[in-house]
Amino acid sequence: MKTNIIIMGGGFAGLRAYYRLTQHNHNFDITIIDKRKQLLEKPSLPEVAFAGNPVSGVLIDLKEPVEHKGGKFINAEVVKINPKLKHLHLDNGEKLDFDYLIIASGAIKDYDAIEGFNDYGYSMCDDVHAVALWKAIQKFTGGNIVIGTAKSTFGSRVNAPYLVAPCEGPVGEAMFMIDYDLRKRHLREKSLITVFTPGEIFFEDVGDTVRNKVGGIMQKRGITLSNNKVVTKITKDEIFFEDGTKMPCDLAVIIPPYKALPLFNECDLGDDMGFIPTDKTMKHLDYDAIYAIGDINALAQPKLGHIAVHQADIAVSAILKEINGEGEIIAFEPSVFCIMNMGGLDATLIYSDNLYHGKNDLAFHNPISRMMKWSFDNYYFFTQGHMFPDFAVEGMEKFLEIC
Repeated sequence: MKTNIIIMGGGFAGLRAYYRLTQHNHNFDITIIDKRKQLLEKPSLPEVAFAGNPVSGVLIDLKEPVEHKGGKFINAEVVKINPKLKHLHLDNGEKLDFDYLIIASGAIKDYDAIEGFNDYGYSMCDDVHAVALWKAIQKFTGGNIVIGTAKSTFGSRVNAPYLVAPCEGPVGEAMFMIDYDLRKRHLREKSLITVFTPGEIFFEDVGDTVRNKVGGIMQKRGITLSNNKVVTKITKDEIFFEDGTKMPCDLAVIIPPYKALPLFNECDLGDDMGFIPTDKTMKHLDYDAIYAIGDINALAQPKLGHIAVHQADIAVSAILKEINGEGEIIAFEPSVFCIMNMGGLDATLIYSDNLYHGKNDLAFHNPISRMMKWSFDNYYFFTQGHMFPDFAVEGMEKFLEIC
């Protein structure tokens, strides 16, 4: 009898879990459910928003690669989950049973939480907003640009680092790529770039080595920073903060708050903020047949693709171990690994486990980092969502650890 595994979400974490499961010759029926027909390659969105790359280059059809590996793809939305009876309902009226459910839905970017955002704000967090931002940048001829992250609130059931800004890497890409574009168009002297963070520290998920490197580049490029700023409202020419202060603003680029799908609290799966609490094997704290990976997992701090992929690998290893005792469960050892595009041939590779009391806190600022990001983005796109081979990733991590 085949084991029925449903993956809710076909993003970075969900597709990684799917590909990992298909590497094992077991009697699995695997289904991916996603309300989108295409995976959105989010690490490539800054190139859409700030360099004008076509949005078609960040969208990967899900049906063909899933079915090519023998799975099933359903383009629908999950509207109800019964964790005790192990079935779920879709918005098309279909009911599906599962032996295992891997929730990889991601988190919601709550644009509506910021007053005035829909009229005056911009972001790079999805394929619609990224295109709109590029159009706005091309029309921009000088003035005040304000870039920052809104405050997010997370639950308290699991022991995870608490970050008010769950990932500020995109803010780094925004400020540096906009700076590059303005210099190229001879508009930088007519423009002020101000960055704000809701936290006491900008880039709080890494250590001082990385922060000092990024801060030094900001200083050289004339980008100013304001800490402890919680955005509440955007108007045509100003941005307002919780402490009563405001800034002049002709172009606001904002990472909105993260929130969980209401579905998870409705179905008794979420913590006090709706994110899914799991142990370090990614198994739900209350339901043995349910796993959560990626941004929706309460343990995922910061919220970034590297941790989502790591959690997918752990969940698959745990499921395989439970089914037939195969292999060992991968240890949860999260770290920040990302490459920040800074415009042109400039980029910074960041590798840090400082948030988790590790010893690594590295920043490589050079054209090689830009080449690596270009290589990953293209490899992921043209292989339809495959990561680099394990030996390449392991070799890179070992190299970084000895640097």
